[in-house]
Amino acid sequence: MIQSVPVKRRAEAESSTGLEKLAAEVHACRRCPRLVEWREGCAADPPRRFRGEDYWARPLAGFGDPGARLAIVGLAPAAHGANRTGRMFTGDRSGDWLYAALHRAGYASQPTSVRRADGLELSDAYVTAVVRCAPPANRPSPAERDSCLPYLVRELELLERCQTVVALGAFAWDGVLRAARALGADVPRPRPRFAHGAELSLGRWTMLGCYHPSQQNTFTGRLTEPMLDAVLARARDLGR
Repeated sequence: MIQSVPVKRRAEAESSTGLEKLAAEVHACRRCPRLVEWREGCAADPPRRFRGEDYWARPLAGFGDPGARLAIVGLAPAAHGANRTGRMFTGDRSGDWLYAALHRAGYASQPTSVRRADGLELSDAYVTAVVRCAPPANRPSPAERDSCLPYLVRELELLERCQTVVALGAFAWDGVLRAARALGADVPRPRPRFAHGAELSLGRWTMLGCYHPSQQNTFTGRLTEPMLDAVLARARDLGR
C-alpha cells in the first residue's frame, strides 16, 4: 500500500526525532578508552595544515535524510577528516570522492563537503559508519566494533523507508550483516563474502558492496568514478 503524503511525513518526522535523540547519545559516548584517547590526541596534536582548527574530537552520528531509501555505511571517521569536521566523510579525500558521486547521482545538493556548515544536504540518502570514533591506523578492534554496533542497529531501525544499503569495504559489509541479524534478518550461511558489486537480499534491505573510496583504492585505480557511479545507479534502481 502506498502511504499518503501526511502519513509519510509523519513517519519521517518520527524517524528524524529518533535519529536526533540517538545522535545526542552517540556524541556523548566514551565506551572505548583507546578510541577516546586516540580521537582526542589527534585533536590535541594535529598536522600543520590543520593547526589552529577546532576539532570535533567526539563520536559521530550518521548524516542525511531521515526519509532516505539509501543508507551508505563506511568503516569509521578519519582522524583528520570527520574527527576534525564533525560530519561523516567530511574534510578528507574519501569524502571528496563519495559526495561528488552522490551529487552526480542526484543524492547530494553539492559535490563538495568540507565542513558541517557548508550547505551540503542529502536527499533520499543517509551516510553513517560501523564505528563512530577515529581508530588508530584505521583499525578498530573486534571489541570496539561490537561496542559501537548497537548504534548502527538503531539507525537502520529508525530509517524506516530504507531499502538499500551500500557497504563501503569488507569491514562495513561485515558490520551491516551483524546489524541486520540483530534486527531479525536471515543472514545466509556461510556468510556471503564482500566483493565490489556484490548484491545480497537481507531482510527488508538489499545490500550492495562497493570498494571504500580511500586513497589506497582511488589512487591505484582499484576504485574508479564509473565503478562508484554504477553502484549508486543500481541503488537508485532498487529504490524505485
